[in-house]
Amino acid sequence: MLQNYFPILLFLLVGLLVGVVPLVLGYGVSKVLGTARPDTAKNSPYECGFEAFEDARMQFDVRYYLVAILFILFDLEVAFLVPWAVVLKELGMFGFLSMMIFLAILVVGFVYEWMKGALEWE
Repeated sequence: MLQNYFPILLFLLVGLLVGVVPLVLGYGVSKVLGTARPDTAKNSPYECGFEAFEDARMQFDVRYYLVAILFILFDLEVAFLVPWAVVLKELGMFGFLSMMIFLAILVVGFVYEWMKGALEWE
């Protein structure tokens, strides 16, 4: 009975080794061969390319979130277009019309966002 689970145990062991061994080797090699010369630039916190000048709990402008949501929206559009293009011949006219309706809805949303000024940055 236990011999049925041996491949699973072997798979987990190999996966653990592949994940942990490079980490341990990298840490060990960096400690043995690496030199530590910390200075103020290396020890300073990096945040968007400039020094932090306010509290970390400050409010962000809502435009950051708007841009992120728009990126995700149009990125998902591409995620739907690629598989659709692969099987377009099998889907026929129904698949083509369905995707055109989907794209029309996205274009209407894109034009709405454009007219509202969501794509412009001051």
